Amino acid sequence: MLLVLGLGYSGLAVARQAQAAGLAVRGTARDPATLPPAARALAIPFAAAGEAIRDATHLLVTAPPGEAGDPILAIHGPALAAALATGTLRWVGYVSTTGVYGDRGGAEVNEATPPAPGQPRSLRRLAAEQAWRDATHGRAALDLMRAGGIYGPGRSALDDLRAGAARRVLKPGHAFSRIHRDDIALAALAAMAQDRARVPRVLHLVDDEAAESAEVIEFAAGLLGIAPPPGIPFETVRATMSAMALSFWSENRRVANAATKTALGIAWRYPTYREGLAAILEQERREGLAQ
Repeated sequence: MLLVLGLGYSGLAVARQAQAAGLAVRGTARDPATLPPAARALAIPFAAAGEAIRDATHLLVTAPPGEAGDPILAIHGPALAAALATGTLRWVGYVSTTGVYGDRGGAEVNEATPPAPGQPRSLRRLAAEQAWRDATHGRAALDLMRAGGIYGPGRSALDDLRAGAARRVLKPGHAFSRIHRDDIALAALAAMAQDRARVPRVLHLVDDEAAESAEVIEFAAGLLGIAPPPGIPFETVRATMSAMALSFWSENRRVANAATKTALGIAWRYPTYREGLAAILEQERREGLAQ
């Protein structure tokens, strides 16, 4: 059984694709009543997940750490230890962030690059990665899946443009790595299907082309048949940015993924933002959702 600890945006995508592949799936939510109706049958309250953890063969962790550390290990550590001790649990996938690499001045990082986080949330992520390394040591395969910016249906530049919230910020040479939600699911299912040594592995969940934010907004506007917002130099707009936005713009790196795709034997469904955004718009039109 696959247990998804955190049926959020990415966790739900993994659960749906796992179900479609014929796998038994459960998942946790703080309040299952807030989930889409089709997902509620999978859900159990997070606080009551101990029994499901003891029964799981595969565990996907999408819940972020808080200031006190990883919530799963803090609350359900004994259940996890029991599952590992009996050998029931064979694989753990921990969805982390490429933010653990910190600022690289636009240089490339790969799966073997040592982390160097600079933001508090990235420091917490790296600490959570280490906590999962310690918890699973030698008893389950562990995939540390460092994801770039996650987008997909209902959460993309298309939505920002429609809402009038998109800004085409110009900062030449400053690229961001992204991943479509459904490619996270693709990678997770490929990873959990492998029979490999019970050791940690780093995977990069990023598409094949890091890109400047302004390029993505301009392309999305073209898909919608509207004029893109006017370009605004970063130095002009930075004073109006939130602390969270500024923290993202303070780091610049390009994240390689070749070793990940080779290890998993996959090619992305959406190798760049272009294919991803076009597919989102096509799906919206099929479902009568596009304006």
